[in-house]
Amino acid sequence: MSTDQHDPRRDADWWRSAAIYQVYPRSFADASGDGTGDLAGVRARLPYLADLGVDALWFTPWYPSPMADGGYDVADYRAIEPAFGDLAEAEGLIADALALGIRTIIDVVPNHVSERHAWFQAALAAGPGSPERERFWFRDGGGADGERAPNGWVSEFGGPAWSRVVGPDGPEQWYLHLFSPGQPDLNWGHPDVVAEHEDILRFWFDRGVAGIRIDSAALLAKDADLPEVDPPHDPGEHPYVDREDLQGIYRGWRRIAESYGPDRVLIGEIWLPDAERFARYLRPGVLHSAFNFDFMASPWDAKALDQSIRQTLEVHDRVGAPATWVLSNHDVTRPVTRYGREDTAFAFETKRFGTPTDLALGTRRARAAALLAMALPGAYYLFQGEELGLPEADIPLDRIDDPMHARSGGVDPGRDGCRVPFPWSGTTPPYGFSGVPVDTWLPQPGDWAGLTAAAQSADSGSMLALYRAALRLRHERPELGDGGLEWLDLGPEAIAFRRGEGFVHVTNFSDGPLDLPSPAQTWLASVPLEGGRLPADASAWLQLT
Repeated sequence: MSTDQHDPRRDADWWRSAAIYQVYPRSFADASGDGTGDLAGVRARLPYLADLGVDALWFTPWYPSPMADGGYDVADYRAIEPAFGDLAEAEGLIADALALGIRTIIDVVPNHVSERHAWFQAALAAGPGSPERERFWFRDGGGADGERAPNGWVSEFGGPAWSRVVGPDGPEQWYLHLFSPGQPDLNWGHPDVVAEHEDILRFWFDRGVAGIRIDSAALLAKDADLPEVDPPHDPGEHPYVDREDLQGIYRGWRRIAESYGPDRVLIGEIWLPDAERFARYLRPGVLHSAFNFDFMASPWDAKALDQSIRQTLEVHDRVGAPATWVLSNHDVTRPVTRYGREDTAFAFETKRFGTPTDLALGTRRARAAALLAMALPGAYYLFQGEELGLPEADIPLDRIDDPMHARSGGVDPGRDGCRVPFPWSGTTPPYGFSGVPVDTWLPQPGDWAGLTAAAQSADSGSMLALYRAALRLRHERPELGDGGLEWLDLGPEAIAFRRGEGFVHVTNFSDGPLDLPSPAQTWLASVPLEGGRLPADASAWLQLT
């Protein structure tokens, strides 16, 4: 395979090898000077993204939203949140990015809409028993006065998954929301819901987007009887997770994507512990790709990561799909902070205020993890600021915006610590995020001067320099991206493999230096080698000679 054939910018199969950059629009760049990021800000920073070496941008929801859940409560899928710009700005951004060889992926949230969505407002106005309410999950409550929720389902954010409507005459029916009360679940057994989302796909494909990221992709279909979750159910029989109906829904979406050409893709956000069930979504004719959360959530441990990588590759190979490798996103604790903790894995239920971390150690491991993820076969996703090595920020209690904090009773710090506005330049907030001094929508730490993009661009040893070098090599070397690998045995505290004729990756998880394969030339290392040996908590890319 030649380098030109491999280049994902030119290939219909670009998504199998791509480096995809997640943009959280509220926090990337603020062109208007109001303290909130916007699409004009992203357009102005496209040269930075092109220089970084990414192939596509994935935007978290940019639609009109009351922001009950960071934009994942969508009020209108055919417009842009006014704080971010308008539809013309989005179309210009898609075109400008493509001119630089960067495709655009947008987020679609099919499980639910905002309580401000026209459909839900019509359902509230129409009252019990109306056709408008059949698009959602409205139910009468139990008890003499309907005061008990229809069942005991629990919200993903904690607390009950039901809220009761209070009409002009007092309390009446309940509605289902697997997330916040501001996010009523749609009834995917209703033909209007199916037709609406298929039209939404066409609307955005017509405007040049290359892919759709599907939020909470395993939750759409519900058992119409709404049975209790306990006792445990067989795979495919859970009342609302991973139900068989989903396969037909996504096959319909796949036909729409393919009607626009072979380069349009569907990417699922699928959290499933059963690898076999996960793989079913990646069979030919269903979704193209899905996020690999097992790798992201694994601890910094050779055995755990080795097992995750091997299982991921095996499952994907069986259905002919490329793996994806993710270290962070807008929902999880940043790697620099996570890898410096005693518990280096990620789980929502273990997030707590005040968990101590060693940022120097976490940064060292995050550098090594980045090279490991970028060397593996498949696509690589990075979340804005990951390339700067940003740590999780501590948000003052009175500024926390995330509903996970309130619904956990204040135990969970929420997800805002990874969503802090991007530091571009300067020595004090807002660090060039806004062109004028302004109080940003989430506060930035006062000690980020050395972490700005400008500061790191001038430092050859910075995290940004490492990412730029690794992403450049990923483009230049046909061995990297999609394809196979050959495992190498360098001991139980190392992960090592060869790709192509002579490329070798090594990560050292031990407490001391590791001998590297030889003779070899070092292409890139997460830290300087010590006498030709790879130090602890480090990765290296080698070319056998």
